[in-house]
Amino acid sequence: MAKWGEGDPRWIVEERADATNVNNWHWTERDATNWSSDKLKELLLGVRVESDEGSCEVTEVSKLEGEASINNRKGKLIFFYEWSIKAKWKGTSKNGVKYKGHIEVPNLSDENDMEDLDISVTLSKDEPETPLVAVMKKEGASKVRAALGSYVGYLKTEFTQGMILPTANGVSKQQQPSQSKAKVDKTQISSGSSAPPPNTGVKIPTCKFSLRETFLTSPEELYRVFVTQELVQAFSHAAAVVEAEKGGKFRMLDGNVSGEFLELVSEQKIIMKWRYNTWPSEHYATVTLNFSDRGNETELQLECKGVPVSEEERTKQGWQRYYFEAIKQTFGYGARLY
Repeated sequence: MAKWGEGDPRWIVEERADATNVNNWHWTERDATNWSSDKLKELLLGVRVESDEGSCEVTEVSKLEGEASINNRKGKLIFFYEWSIKAKWKGTSKNGVKYKGHIEVPNLSDENDMEDLDISVTLSKDEPETPLVAVMKKEGASKVRAALGSYVGYLKTEFTQGMILPTANGVSKQQQPSQSKAKVDKTQISSGSSAPPPNTGVKIPTCKFSLRETFLTSPEELYRVFVTQELVQAFSHAAAVVEAEKGGKFRMLDGNVSGEFLELVSEQKIIMKWRYNTWPSEHYATVTLNFSDRGNETELQLECKGVPVSEEERTKQGWQRYYFEAIKQTFGYGARLY
């Protein structure tokens, strides 16, 4: 049977599960190798760079070795991919001189963060030196990294459609804790009991805070991550309910976070009522997310109002760890932190 390491994003299959797999209860596996090969070529051949020194573009993917697969275990998706990539690029200087070179990425893998990718850019043998090499090593490598990050995002969204079977409440059936052994919340986002404390009727002191983060993706793609149920389940590694409309409800992180969408402006803004389940009953903060296009990046500005004063630091850390960092690691949108 499968061995599952606590907190480990990968799992090892020692023998195949029983063919009986109602509601994906045991596990299913889908081979993503051929699809990944086509998608990687499509994304890399779209890489182009324009600068004062001239223009460059990826013209051929000369080597693409590896594999990819997705496993669905009890409604949770586990991703495996490992690729070694070589590509060719051509450049034209501002004076019209043509150049050729190579790009190599030896370690595109689920075990490596996107920021840790080795991207080597070189000139072809016997080519004269040109400033275009520096352009490709900086802007070109950044665009290659973004393209590979997009591949990871598509793998976890486009290719996985239908892998999580719906049940009556709109999400995959999740295993319930037994009476003898309480379930351990791996996210540790909630301390103590998950049951909300009673409403005492006492007005609690609140505060507000702001956060800012940059993601290597477009506002359109980042916005989708917050309003698409399958994508929320992917980065939170747990079942979720997401009704992406005004007045629509959401519930995620094993029920520790819930709320309601107040306003949705596609690719620009999300306003929601948001709460931890341990907050006083019916107490919500108001969270506003603004998405700003910064060229190859998206700046996300968060404003959170009405947070219980005693919960300020925990709420900040929760957004940074279980939203921002989780989204970057899951979809390859890693960028500098503010």
